[in-house]
Amino acid sequence: MAFDIYDFTSLTSSIHEGLATFLPPVGVLIAEWLLVGISVLLFVAVFGLILVYLERKVCALFQQRLGPMRVGKWGLLQTIADFIKLLMKELITPNKADKFLYNLAPFIVIIVTFMAIAAIPFAKGLQAIDFDIGVLYVSSVSSLGVIGVLLAGWSSNNKYSLIGAMRSGAQIISYELSVGMSLITMIILAGSMQISEIIQAQSTGWFIFTGHIPAVIAFIVFLIAGTAETNRGPFDLAEAESELTAGFHTEYSGIKFAFFFLAEYVNLFIVSAMATVLFLGGWMPFHVGSLDGFNAVMDFIPPIFWFFGKVMFVIFLIMWFKWTFPRLRIDQILTLEWKYLLPVNLLNILLMTLIVLMGWHF
Repeated sequence: MAFDIYDFTSLTSSIHEGLATFLPPVGVLIAEWLLVGISVLLFVAVFGLILVYLERKVCALFQQRLGPMRVGKWGLLQTIADFIKLLMKELITPNKADKFLYNLAPFIVIIVTFMAIAAIPFAKGLQAIDFDIGVLYVSSVSSLGVIGVLLAGWSSNNKYSLIGAMRSGAQIISYELSVGMSLITMIILAGSMQISEIIQAQSTGWFIFTGHIPAVIAFIVFLIAGTAETNRGPFDLAEAESELTAGFHTEYSGIKFAFFFLAEYVNLFIVSAMATVLFLGGWMPFHVGSLDGFNAVMDFIPPIFWFFGKVMFVIFLIMWFKWTFPRLRIDQILTLEWKYLLPVNLLNILLMTLIVLMGWHF
């Protein structure tokens, strides 16, 4: 079976058929689970290191400096050196900490990110699992990460960690409403919660263009709420270094701290991937009306490049937020959600429902 760079279905089918030739059905299933698990693990590790490097370079860009330059050419090996340093650091557990929960918390945070990535489609046919309630699954699983944060803050027996965890819990639970309502707005337009069908519905135009004003409003609200959900600036009160040392992970070191650090960047990818899927057409190319020549050129670019290009664009926007706006107070964060974003979301859902019922969308 020939491999098509525009459709990974042929590749995954050939792998399945190859395994089935010398393994029983149960063995094929276990082998495929292992392949998917290893692939996700490698992706998280490599892409996390890339995002840390990009964060430092984007930060340097806005602050008019160079960023990491010493380790490797253009500082490319700096994040690898930092990762090795974290692996070699001693793991210290506070004397009065709840040892079981203290050690469990970082694993909960990182496992949740793996579970969410499983439903993200990187290209046509390149998706671990395609639920018919995919959007609900990703949003539900992602919200479990706050459990790890709360456990980390409480079990550390540190007042700064506990304050950071309480702030994070209040913030994440509040902004989950805006994230969920933004998703509902786009589900109404798409008419499905299956991620592959949502992407296919955008083959004639990305929803941010075809969904009119409600889609644009939902995109802006999703970016703001998604930034808050990932505890990134200007919503990073949960780990405000200037007042809480490091917030909920103050007492963690070594690989356990690396889990929290990596989970933040993987969550950044998940938020950006969901924004890409729901608003920017996923791996669908950019088409302009009846410009057949232009559209043919766009179709020539492989879907996986489209997907990662859009994801990196959204990630850059969220990084731009962090290095542009000052950190908000906790009362300002909650006021923004409950007094502004929530009412806007409710009105936006009604507006999108009206547009869909009247058939005013493209």
